[in-house]
Amino acid sequence: MRLPALALTAVLAGCAAQTTTSEPVVVYAAGSLRDALTEVARDHEARTGQKVALTFGPSGLLRERIEKGEAAQVFASADTQHPKRLADAGGWAAQTVFVRNSLCALVQPGLAVAPDNMLDTLLRVDLKLGMSTPKADPSGDYALALFQKADAVRAGSQATLTAKALQLTGGPSSPAAPAGRNTYAWVMEQGKADVFLTYCTNAVAARQERNTLQVVQMPPALQVGAAYGLTVRQGAAAPSVAFAKALVADPAQAILARHGFGRP
Repeated sequence: MRLPALALTAVLAGCAAQTTTSEPVVVYAAGSLRDALTEVARDHEARTGQKVALTFGPSGLLRERIEKGEAAQVFASADTQHPKRLADAGGWAAQTVFVRNSLCALVQPGLAVAPDNMLDTLLRVDLKLGMSTPKADPSGDYALALFQKADAVRAGSQATLTAKALQLTGGPSSPAAPAGRNTYAWVMEQGKADVFLTYCTNAVAARQERNTLQVVQMPPALQVGAAYGLTVRQGAAAPSVAFAKALVADPAQAILARHGFGRP
């Protein structure tokens, strides 16, 4: 697969075909990419001999760390706005969408939730609704977009959902899950939410850890897609550019698809 939308032409100009260095490629990436991108990086290292250093976290917080001077060379965000902000400020290539996701509901066992009663369930006064922290974590912004869609289905839903939703993850002061635990499985295990709105890939991973959890798709009227943006620091060394190109090539895309992500 070629890289038509990523404005790396100037960055690529004059780069060697493929080189390796003793310094690892420093990649900052959305936490929802952890499992898939770890596998992609392992495959890339095996094929090229080039080490890759991965740092995962909420995309908005990672972007802030980059703005404060941290030395990421590749940034893979769970949205397009955070990489666009870096590019607009200068020093980073224009972002391109390299993979897609969508929102699902992660639901406690025993709660009868289906796409056709999703909005009624979310609006229940006795239901604890969880989400991530907007601006810091794009998942939270996508949840707000879902609330806006809900308002078109039933007037007043946006205000009700926004007021009741608990911002449980992805913020600068959000409690961290124990080492080795899936954040969303842990949040649900703690009983902090009856329904948690997160990426479908996150929900599936949480159910793999805690198999009593339910993963429920959104009805068409509430579906929210997530476009993941990729950018590279201008002037980055050839191995960093090569890794960015590898993310949109077929081997990496196949790994991402196996983890539930959609092609760009």
